[in-house]
Amino acid sequence: MKRIGSLSIRWRLALTSAGLTFAILLLFALVVAAFTGRRLASDFDNDLRATAADLQQKIPVRSNVFGPVLTESDVGRAVVDVVNRKDAAVRLIDSEGRVLTPEAGPDLGAPTETPVDVGEYRVVSRPLFGRESLRPVAYVQYGKRQDSLQATTARLKLFLVLGVIGGTGLALLAGLAVARRAMKPIADLTGAAREIARTRNPAERLPRPAVEDEVAALAQTLDEMLEGLDMARRNTESTLAREREFVADASHELRTPLTSIFANLELLEAGLEGEDRETAASALRSSRRMRRLVADLLLLARADAGRPAAQGPVDLGAVVRAAASEAVAAADGHELSVEAPTGMWVEGWEDDLHRVALNLVENALQHTPEGTTVRAAVRREGAEAVLEVCDDGPGLPPELRERAFERFVRGGAAGANGGPAGTGLGLSIVRAVAERHGGRVDVGDANPGARFSVRLPAAGTSRERPEPSAVAPAVAPS
Repeated sequence: MKRIGSLSIRWRLALTSAGLTFAILLLFALVVAAFTGRRLASDFDNDLRATAADLQQKIPVRSNVFGPVLTESDVGRAVVDVVNRKDAAVRLIDSEGRVLTPEAGPDLGAPTETPVDVGEYRVVSRPLFGRESLRPVAYVQYGKRQDSLQATTARLKLFLVLGVIGGTGLALLAGLAVARRAMKPIADLTGAAREIARTRNPAERLPRPAVEDEVAALAQTLDEMLEGLDMARRNTESTLAREREFVADASHELRTPLTSIFANLELLEAGLEGEDRETAASALRSSRRMRRLVADLLLLARADAGRPAAQGPVDLGAVVRAAASEAVAAADGHELSVEAPTGMWVEGWEDDLHRVALNLVENALQHTPEGTTVRAAVRREGAEAVLEVCDDGPGLPPELRERAFERFVRGGAAGANGGPAGTGLGLSIVRAVAERHGGRVDVGDANPGARFSVRLPAAGTSRERPEPSAVAPAVAPS
C-alpha cells in the first residue's frame, strides 16, 4: 500500500481502473467457464446417448431354437462406422457378461444406461431385446474419449485467461491515457507555478483550462491570489521606493546644514577655553558622528536604488593605502600594517571603495583590544581583486557571524577600546558597495581573530608595474 501511495495520481487512477476491470472480467470469466463447461459436458453426454441409441436401432436381434442370436455380419455392419473413429469404442456383451464383439476392444465396464467415466472413456450402454423377449438379451456399450472435451474446455479457459489479461492491460493503457489527459491542466498549472517560483514574478498568469471544471476553478483561484500578491508587491515596492527617495533626499539635504554646523563648531571650539571648550568639543564629536551617519544613509539609499557602479578605473591598492592612512589616527594602541601593491585596478566609484576599506579597517580597530595587530592586504586571485582585513583579536562571536553584514547590527554597546560602538551600518555598507560593484563579501576566522574579505572583478592587467609586495606598517603611538 505504501508503494501505491507513493505513485503519481496518474498511475494510481490507471491502476484503480485496471484493478476494477480485472475484477469484473475475472468474475465474468469464472461464470462463463462454469456455465460453458457444464454445457459442453451436457452436449458431450447427449451426443454419447444419441450415438448409443442409434447403434441400438441398427443392431438386429434374431431368434432360433436356442434363443436370440446376434450374427457377426449384422454387428459388423452396425459398428463399422464407430470402429473407424479413433476417439470412440463399441462393445457388445450378452446378459451373462460375455463379450460378443468380433474384434477385441477396450474394457468399457459394466453396462449402465447413465453416462459414466471408465478410464479415459465416457461410456453409455443400451439394452438389446429379442422379438418376443421382455428381458435384454445383450447390451451395446458405446464409449468416447474425453480428450476432445478436455481440449475444448482447456481452450475455453485459455481464451478466458487471455481475455482477462488483455482486457486488464487495455484498461491500464486506457486509464493512463485518460488520466494523462485529465491531469494535463494540472501539469500545466504546476509548470507555470514553478516558473513563477523561479522568476519570483507574480505578474505572470496561469493557463486556464478550456473546460469549466474543478481544475478551471482552481486555476482562477490561484490567478486571483497571484493578482493580489502582485498588487501587494507593487504597493510594497512603491512604498520602499518612496522611503528610499525620502532617505536619500533627507540625507542629501542634511549634509549642507550639518557641514555648516560642523564648521561653526570648529570655529567655536577654537575660540573657547576651559569647560566651554570641552562642551563645544563634545558637540563637535556628535556632529561628526551625525555627518558620518547621514553619509552612510545616503550611500545605502543610493545602493538600494540599484544605481550601477560608474565605469571608471580605480587602483584598489592606492585606495586601501589612503584609507589606512586616514584610520591611523584611530589606531591608538594598535599596530596597523598594509600590504597593497599598486596596479590592482577595478571598475567603480573611488569614494565608495575608499569607504569600504576605511570601514573594514576602523571596524577591526574598534572591536579589538589594544596591542593587537590589524592587517590590510590587496592581492589578485584569478579574475578577482581581493581586499582582506584581518586581526588577531577575539574574533567575531558565532551568533553574529551570519548577521554581521545586516544593517544596525552591533557587536556590543561599545567598542573594545571603550569608544562608541558605531551605528551598525559599516559592514552593511561594505556589502552594499561590493554587490553594486559586482563583487561579494565574506567573513571567516584568522586563527586567532576575524578575517573580512571583499572580492571584486578585476579590471584587467595592471596599468603600471606593480610594486613588490611591500609592507607599509603604520604604528600609532600607545
